[in-house]
Amino acid sequence: MARLIVAFLVVALAWAEAAGRGAVVADSLSRVPLAGASVFDRDGRFAGVTDQRGRVSGVSDADYPIAIRYLGYAERSVATSGADTIWLCENPALLPEVVVETKRKKMLHILAYAREYSTLATYTDTVTMFREKMVDFMLPAHGNEGARMGWSEPRVLNSRSYYRFTNSEGLDSVGDKCNQHFTWSDWVGVLPSLAMPAEVAGAEESADTVRGRYSPAEIWRRRGHRVSLDIDVLADSAGRRMVPRFSHFFRRPEIDFERFRLRLNYANVSGDQLTPDDLEGFSFNIESRGRGSGVFHFNRVDEPFFVTTYTEVYILDKEYIPMKEARRWERLRPGREKIEIVEPAEAPALQPSVRMLVERVNMADTDQARLDIRPDHLLMGRGVRKRNFAERTLQLLKVVTGISRVRMNRNNEKEWREFRSERIRHNMAAPADSVK
Repeated sequence: MARLIVAFLVVALAWAEAAGRGAVVADSLSRVPLAGASVFDRDGRFAGVTDQRGRVSGVSDADYPIAIRYLGYAERSVATSGADTIWLCENPALLPEVVVETKRKKMLHILAYAREYSTLATYTDTVTMFREKMVDFMLPAHGNEGARMGWSEPRVLNSRSYYRFTNSEGLDSVGDKCNQHFTWSDWVGVLPSLAMPAEVAGAEESADTVRGRYSPAEIWRRRGHRVSLDIDVLADSAGRRMVPRFSHFFRRPEIDFERFRLRLNYANVSGDQLTPDDLEGFSFNIESRGRGSGVFHFNRVDEPFFVTTYTEVYILDKEYIPMKEARRWERLRPGREKIEIVEPAEAPALQPSVRMLVERVNMADTDQARLDIRPDHLLMGRGVRKRNFAERTLQLLKVVTGISRVRMNRNNEKEWREFRSERIRHNMAAPADSVK
């Protein structure tokens, strides 16, 4: 028994030593390791992030060449494994000055370009998505925080999506549509003003780490008027307050977040506060087991599925506008009045595998594929029946008293239980490899 324990320890130490020999990603000027840098494999798939010491881990030789990406730095390609250090050069964005159209500034409107890489995977099937989109944000100006309008989460003005569907047998197909909304991208928005640590606010060049309950929660870096902030949302409850739209997801037992890192870049910073005025871009990486009941028919009932989202948001324009102009923006109906997708100069070139996916989707005859789908005749026809005055009055009373909502929720729960039971019976009766 003792020999087995010794042998196990030797193997474990050898493995740990080998894992610790991974290349380190670092800033080319300060020589400081960059934790949380994103790693993409040869197929353009998100392969992970660097650890707290900036080390690349979990990447095999078959994944090379890899690409290292860190918002605010030029992307770096690495052809083969074996490098000790991977140096990244800073690539700051060239943002125009904030435009103020009125002396009585009321709302801050932000226009941005977003680039997203997401994956939905089970033990047998995988959906990979690349998406580009134009989004905007509307935030109240300082002193106007009580305004009853605006939004801090991204509103999609225009988007283009490219999907690749693969299974365990290696068969794949592509398209521009998917009946599963599995991305986390639309739930992360612009953060409010943040107070900088005293060590960072009072220095020309400095760095500071704020410890969380389980691991470093915030890593601050300052170089002149530029400040970057890396947040490990899962390290502390304070980090979770940075993403309020996720609060109900954190409470759901069927969703387990394994990684949630957020990076923000600011420029022209003065004083001891970071404000949306100074924001030049942000990125985030989210990995979760589960995504809610909305993906239940993608896979076998009760089979686990995993979702990964990596998104970069580049600020294109910021301006303070009066309330009248802000209301016009608010009434804008995305889809009807599409805004052209504009790629910023500092965004890295697409990887060859992603460009290939875009070309495949653009060449596919998606209209014919949709025409080949046989319609469900049970859903055809209007089936309209006019209601009399008494029926309309009764329906209105049910809505006001909440009876309709209670009945709707009860019916939804009943239908879900019946559907779940039917799918379990179906999966138990069918071979595992025949169920999609």
